[in-house]
Order: sequence, then structure tokens, then C-alpha cells
Amino acid sequence: MGTHPLLKSIAPIVESLANTFGKNCEVALHDLSSPQGPIIAIANGHVTGREKGSPLPDVIQKALKSDSLEDMINFKNKSRDGKILKSSAIFIKDENGKAVGCLTVNIDISEFILVKNTLSEFCEISEPSEENKESYTGSVSDVLESIVNTTLESFGKPVNFMTKEEKVQIVKMLDAKGTFLIRGAVDYVAKILCVSRYTIYNYLDEIRVGEDFGKY
Repeated sequence: MGTHPLLKSIAPIVESLANTFGKNCEVALHDLSSPQGPIIAIANGHVTGREKGSPLPDVIQKALKSDSLEDMINFKNKSRDGKILKSSAIFIKDENGKAVGCLTVNIDISEFILVKNTLSEFCEISEPSEENKESYTGSVSDVLESIVNTTLESFGKPVNFMTKEEKVQIVKMLDAKGTFLIRGAVDYVAKILCVSRYTIYNYLDEIRVGEDFGKY
């Protein structure tokens, strides 16, 4: 089956749309008539590391399985290397309302997050301390996700801008909260920090050796 005429007419605007918003904006057009919804046109693929032929993201595949298929606008996303993305997915439908394609837009806002956090810190006014007021409810996986997200937000820096030393500090903060006592925590934190599970174990060894040394 060839490419749908609607997609052929839209493909030429992919490059122009990406150029309008600059190098941090990736625009990709997916053909939903083919398995995995491969990309048939893409601009600024360096944002997510994708190229022509790359499959549809998991979040969009899940949407396709839902009964009510609606456009997804301005949702938070993350690239494999830790970039924070502002994303949208627009479904292209034929005259019968069937989705034949999907136009995805991913804007890397990591640098803007840094600026936002800097401005937020500068404008901060003294407020009652929130220390020791963390409350986690739900399943074990929800608790783990909540602890990690809270810690990353308090650090105030996107993962892809973190140095090795800063990632060690994140692991130290999580270890102090007992995070790694939760089953699957090492693999989850490794994924979030874009490192291997063995790197997390090395970080923990480094932290604990340093703590033991400080006792003497």
C-alpha cells in the first residue's frame, strides 16, 4: 500500500515548520497505514535521535488503541538522552475519520527550564519550610516515581545538563531517602538518569566509601 495522498500533501511542510521554530524543534510525519507507524518525513531529528523509518513513540501507539482518538497538545515528554520536551501529536484523518497519519512536534525546552529555575530562585520569597512534609501514596511504583520526581525537581536541573558529579549527588539524595530499598529502584533511577544500572551501583559504592571515610 502506497503513501496516502493526504500525507504526501503534508510532507513538504515538515521542514518548513521545523525551520520556523528553530533547531530545537523536531517535526515528524508518521504513516499509520504501515506497521509501527514509521516516520516518512522528519526535520531536526537530532532532538530525539530519530530518523526516517523510526517507529511511532509508545505514548502515541497507546493513544491509537483508545476508543476516542484525539490530538495530544503540549504534553511533557523526555528524549532517550534526558532532554525535556514539550510535545504535540496531531492525527491526520481521511474522509471517513480514520487516522492515516500523525504529525508529531517535539521542542527541546531543557535550556528554558534552566532559565525558569534560575528566575524562580532569584524571585523566591521566604516561606515556611516544607522539609519532612513529603507524602507518598499509591502503589510501590507510584511511590518510587514520586520520590524520584520530587528529588529531581528539587535539584532544579534537566538530566541532560547534569555532570557526573551532579548525578552522584542525586543518587546520594535518593539513597538518603531509602529509595534503593524499593524493588526495581536501581533500574528505574538508571533509566531516569540515562546511565546503566551498573553505573548506579558504582555511584552508591562511591557514596558509601566516602561516608565511611568521613567517620575517621
